Amino acid sequence: MQLIDLVVILPFYLSFLFSIDLRMLRILRLFRLLKLARYSPAMQSLVAVVSNEKRALFGALLLMVCLLLFASTGIYFVEHKAQPEAFGSVPAAMWWAVATLTTVGYGDVTPITPLGKVFGGFVMVFGLGMFALPIGIMATGFSQESHRREFVVSWNLVANVGMFARLDAAEIARLLPVLNSATYEAGELIIHEGDFAVAMYFIASGKVEVETAKGPVLMSEGEHFGEMALIEHRTRSRTVRAETKCRLLVLDAPDFHRLMRGRPELLEEIRKTARERLHSETSQETKSKRDTL
Repeated sequence: MQLIDLVVILPFYLSFLFSIDLRMLRILRLFRLLKLARYSPAMQSLVAVVSNEKRALFGALLLMVCLLLFASTGIYFVEHKAQPEAFGSVPAAMWWAVATLTTVGYGDVTPITPLGKVFGGFVMVFGLGMFALPIGIMATGFSQESHRREFVVSWNLVANVGMFARLDAAEIARLLPVLNSATYEAGELIIHEGDFAVAMYFIASGKVEVETAKGPVLMSEGEHFGEMALIEHRTRSRTVRAETKCRLLVLDAPDFHRLMRGRPELLEEIRKTARERLHSETSQETKSKRDTL
């Protein structure tokens, strides 16, 4: 809607309609900084947190206003006779209440009666807790927003793996906490032949290269590897490297066996994929021998 641009340029055109000096409105040009929010994920997160927690923040604001009125009224009745120039009315006493509740404490206006000092001490204690409330709400909101973003990213990664496509939303939600995301640069070693199997890998993005006796085999997004060594409780029989920068979902051995016990159909799917992969390698080997002959 370009409302920010409108606010910025409007003072220039208003100067033609009104004879008063409107140069002070040039400060509105600083609103252009708000346009940076669309390019900043952090600012977008802040806006989302404020929007999600607006009810809680509004409730905390009402409580702070009530406490401000209570502190101003109380200090007025306690101190207005001793200091009529500083606490002559409730609105005048609000300056002291704001400085005390926010723990700023300028010291320009202070209670001098014993009862006023006791009342001021209670106001300070309540102010510490009350003004910490919005901070706690915002911190909790940021934490939830961060977890929400991580959940969405992990969900998209799982959705790219074909083996998990048949799982419903509830099962995927239970699976996400046990999947770890790992990123490998091109040429980086993922699995070394002869190592003990400790995890199964799912390719969320990129490509990996599996070294076989007949040459390297490329695997791409949606495929998985490293499962047969877990099922058969043996060491790795292949070396796997990242062909390109890739992102993998890592399922550790204990979680793998726990998942397979609860979902035998997934175990059968893994075995089926392994048989098809072995059949493909055998077919390629037979074809290679035939071409040689």
